[in-house]
Amino acid sequence: MSINIKHLLLAALCFIAFKASAQITNIVAPAPITAPIHHANIGRIVFLNDTIPVTQITDTDLVKELVLNPKNNLSMCAFMGNSLTNYQHQMAPELTVEQLNQGNFQFSFFIDDKLIYQENLNKGAGYAYLKNSRTALRIKLISTLHEDMWSRYLFARMMVRGGEDALTTGTHTLRMELRPYITIPALKVGDIISKGDLKIIVQPAEVKDKEIQAIRPGSGWPLSTELYDKKLIMAMNEKIAQNKFKNISSVVVIKNGKLLIEEYFNGEGRDTLHDPRSVGKTFAGAVMGIAIKDGYIKSEQQTLGDFYSLKNYQNYSPKKDSITIKSLLTMSSVFDANDNDDDSPGNENNMYPMENWVKFALDLKVDSSKRAYKSWNYFTAGIVVVGDILNQKVPGGLDKYADVKLFKPLGISKYKWPYTPQHVPSTAGGVRLRALDFAKFGQLYKNNGVWKGKQVIPKEWVAKSLTKQMALPADVVGPGNYGYLFWNKTYTIGDTAYETWYCTGNGGNKIFIFKDQPLVVIITATAYNESYAHPQADKMMQQYILPAVGK
Repeated sequence: MSINIKHLLLAALCFIAFKASAQITNIVAPAPITAPIHHANIGRIVFLNDTIPVTQITDTDLVKELVLNPKNNLSMCAFMGNSLTNYQHQMAPELTVEQLNQGNFQFSFFIDDKLIYQENLNKGAGYAYLKNSRTALRIKLISTLHEDMWSRYLFARMMVRGGEDALTTGTHTLRMELRPYITIPALKVGDIISKGDLKIIVQPAEVKDKEIQAIRPGSGWPLSTELYDKKLIMAMNEKIAQNKFKNISSVVVIKNGKLLIEEYFNGEGRDTLHDPRSVGKTFAGAVMGIAIKDGYIKSEQQTLGDFYSLKNYQNYSPKKDSITIKSLLTMSSVFDANDNDDDSPGNENNMYPMENWVKFALDLKVDSSKRAYKSWNYFTAGIVVVGDILNQKVPGGLDKYADVKLFKPLGISKYKWPYTPQHVPSTAGGVRLRALDFAKFGQLYKNNGVWKGKQVIPKEWVAKSLTKQMALPADVVGPGNYGYLFWNKTYTIGDTAYETWYCTGNGGNKIFIFKDQPLVVIITATAYNESYAHPQADKMMQQYILPAVGK
């Protein structure tokens, strides 16, 4: 062997040895990769009908295509060559495990090679020990069981933020890419860990599912003959039929006091009693206005001390004595309660297991950092207290009084209250009505409290209810305002602003009362606890309903 060849071999061996010594070793021990299918697919995302354990996945379980409809589930498994923490460690060897754990996965969704949505997964999605160890990420993306899990919400966000629009009728390719990211000292995204493609088939809706539904006789409403853009409503119907707008049960539009559109979906119909969740809170506000007019309540400025011996409850503070009905109606009381904070003592989820919901509310501490009419925090238990005050003071109790003073004047005979453990109508929400009857409630406020010539709710109370009493915190619900159990915001379409007061409830349930348009719009839905519920209702209004029936 010549000296030159020896030198070349020696140099090559030195280079290999240098490269080997320069490799960054793992900072944590990853789970061993033992399954043959894992070895064969490292760096690949595969799709499945369910989250099967890695050791049980076979080639026959792999899904190559999915028909997008409400009956189909979809899961994914990302086969990785290492754990997330070790991938992050390669990006920043100087960081500790705890610092690396402040990052997570970045998900990228492409449809037909176009980036639709990208999200740096919140650091809290997935326990630290899983970030450190697992080498296969198995998650559900679509599930008919509607489990509470970050992965389904992630996929739903992708669909709402462009997925539905991109997935037109026909065949498409969905590609997912998975990368690591770190946040210390600044956000940095690594290379692709794994990726995979799936064929998505969107079938055309049947003609009958797209067509405008004829309004049958007996609605109880005069029928409108005004023109509107039927193509837009048919396009909305098609998206509902294709499950792009999910779990919608009805859409009703009243224009100039007449029934213009009445549509039902997913097996529901005119006589369905819809559970609107927190839309029902606003009915307590309506009854309160009537009770004040009738003299059973002096005014909304009355305090809890007028109705309860507050020293008999836990955590007494003189501040409780001065909490007003108005502060409960405007979600601005000083109770230590916030339904938007899972850790809040007064969160509604802590109330429901209790034997006495009113006691739960009145036992709460006050929050010394809050000021009445200054701090807005959604407080369901406070509206339960409003209902209890009404039940104490109106003749025959809330159930009978609401029937005589509100429902009967509106011609509403089919409805169903939920009840508290003390069998008081629950004003937390959930009073069930037909969609056409929710429309009556909305039109009542549109008419300044008048129904068929009779003043059902005082005009002054309607005005207070639809006044901007509180600014909504933008980090919780976005820009807008709050009245007496009514929300306020503005849709902008082209050069036209559509300011609306509305009731809203879990699942995407809405009663919209437009300020400067002769419109009342009802959407009922059963997308309970789904992240897409409210955004899809907004999308229906913004892109279909308002352009079709507005100016």
